[in-house]
Amino acid sequence: MLQAESELMVEALDDVFGWELLQLGLWGPRTSLLSGCRTRRHAVIANERVSTPDADIGARLSQLPIANGAVDAVVLPHTLEFETDPYAVVREADRVLAGEGHLLVLGFKPFSLWGFRSRAISRGYPPGLKRMLGARRIADWLELLGYDVALSRNYLFTPPWGGAAARHDVPSALLRRGWIKPWPAGAYLIKARKRVYTLTPIRPRVRERAQIGGLVKPTTPRQSS
Repeated sequence: MLQAESELMVEALDDVFGWELLQLGLWGPRTSLLSGCRTRRHAVIANERVSTPDADIGARLSQLPIANGAVDAVVLPHTLEFETDPYAVVREADRVLAGEGHLLVLGFKPFSLWGFRSRAISRGYPPGLKRMLGARRIADWLELLGYDVALSRNYLFTPPWGGAAARHDVPSALLRRGWIKPWPAGAYLIKARKRVYTLTPIRPRVRERAQIGGLVKPTTPRQSS
């Protein structure tokens, strides 16, 4: 699965440029998803509850120690599914993301074989997963925050059990549905861009002086005899 997502991210990051890319949440080895990163720098922030040398910073993902609009791209690799308040993490990612920046979200599909297995296990699957969020809900959140969804792609066409690891020099079959084993997709990728609204200044109108024409003498009320 990590190999398939690594290939998927290489394609998704092909047109993402800038100075800084930020990955919120650790998913696999540190460089597994960012091998195709084309920004000048990139950093990985892990949840403060996770102690690992693979992360550059440990912090609460809903309260990042980063200035507003400081990064050009944010990657959330299944991060929202392990957080208690996923919308707060999305809002924080929006805060640190610059205008016209990219936000990429990887998530599992709730109504899939992967979703059914996760609900069947008390500790979640993968272990520690709290909930699965559908692509439609994520898209609604992003639209509410002012994003344009540029790409929505399904992948992980395999059941969540058995199977052997694919060779690294062979394109992963998990990115496309096969004819022999037509499994439904188990995950999705959403790539969105932050909109920037241009404000047009409105010049104050000069109040025109009212011109009063001829004055009319008011009539006196007629008295009844």
